[in-house]
Amino acid sequence: MTALPTVVPAEEWEKARAELLAAEKAATRVQDQLAAQRRRLPMVRFDDYTFESATGPVTLLELFGDQQQLALYQFMDAGPEHFCPGCTGFTRNVPDLTGLARRGVAWATVSDMPLAQMTGYWEQMGWTVPHASSAGTTFSADCGAGGGFLLSLFLRDGDTVYRTYSTGSRGVDRVLFENNILDLAPYGRQEEWEDSPAGWPQHPTYG
Repeated sequence: MTALPTVVPAEEWEKARAELLAAEKAATRVQDQLAAQRRRLPMVRFDDYTFESATGPVTLLELFGDQQQLALYQFMDAGPEHFCPGCTGFTRNVPDLTGLARRGVAWATVSDMPLAQMTGYWEQMGWTVPHASSAGTTFSADCGAGGGFLLSLFLRDGDTVYRTYSTGSRGVDRVLFENNILDLAPYGRQEEWEDSPAGWPQHPTYG
């Protein structure tokens, strides 16, 4: 039988919740400070690149569309007929993009996978997220993604593109709707790396 949280009277629960709320508010203020620092980062000029898309060649600049800002996720290339489970989970969590567009942010997913492999997977998963293949370019290496995944933010000034921010690993993890909700649930993500009470269900992250 799966272990359960301790049952306590309402007054004791309210006290414990209030203590946690104070810690949550402190963490929120720290996140606000980090966001303010992030908005003050300098930027670096980025060369333009030409990718392959379902509609033909598309440049990094063209991925902006009519927007001035671009959020770009680099989906790991795991080889022929293989697809990164983490990147799959991330892409499955990408919501309706109209809210970003209203704030001037475009979205695109780019991968070193060949376009045919990428498009086939998009069709299989039923995804409509804009995507393009960077295979044959140095884009991944120049971003510092190497063979992994990365989330970067770009800003354009006319026809000149700049990178303003990038994050990988847990930095990408923190923007996922599913994981954020699971972090609020009593059993969490149920992954073995989590600090959970004895008896809580846990399994390998990608198991």
